[in-house]
Amino acid sequence: MTAPRRALVVVDVQQEYFSGVLQVQAPPREETLAQVLAALDVATEHDLPVVVVQHELPEGAPVFAVGSESWSLHPEVERRLRPSWKRASKDKGSVFAGTDVAAWLAGQGVDTVTIVGYMTNNCDIATAVGAEDLGLAAEVLSDATGAIHLANEAGEVSAEQLHATLLVLLHSSFAAVATTAAWTEAVLAGRTLPRSDLGTSATQGRAVFGG
Repeated sequence: MTAPRRALVVVDVQQEYFSGVLQVQAPPREETLAQVLAALDVATEHDLPVVVVQHELPEGAPVFAVGSESWSLHPEVERRLRPSWKRASKDKGSVFAGTDVAAWLAGQGVDTVTIVGYMTNNCDIATAVGAEDLGLAAEVLSDATGAIHLANEAGEVSAEQLHATLLVLLHSSFAAVATTAAWTEAVLAGRTLPRSDLGTSATQGRAVFGG
């Protein structure tokens, strides 16, 4: 089997998610940051292409206003930046929407994107779904991503429930979900991560819940 040509896609590791209204709640944000940084170290050591993305809105926006603290990269990511890495700004969920990220990845010969960063419930899932449209395999690192509590007219869900549910959903169809440690082993071995499919996940779901 041909080894995957991976790129690490660091999604919106910005100060908003650490000190703003969109603070990541689960897994604990400092723990997920540590895993993002670990993945960056692995990518650097093994010369994987890296894309660092920031969500960006116009000046005066309540969050992610360009130039604001909310918009700024976390200092630990900022200080690791390298000239060879691709930088991109976006104003939609997927890192591919309205950017040249897909073209850059194609130029690097990438066939697999490894997604870390925030949030599981917004830009991470949008990016994984967007990768499918581009013919790219997607990987999502479960301990290097995170979610927030949500409540609205449709109901309420804790960050823990949301993160766990979306990881199961992603693994059933759109991405291989794994820990950063398991991904690191796969990078070292030059192999793909195992993933499920909708039929298998449905069969196993019936075995657990009946129906």
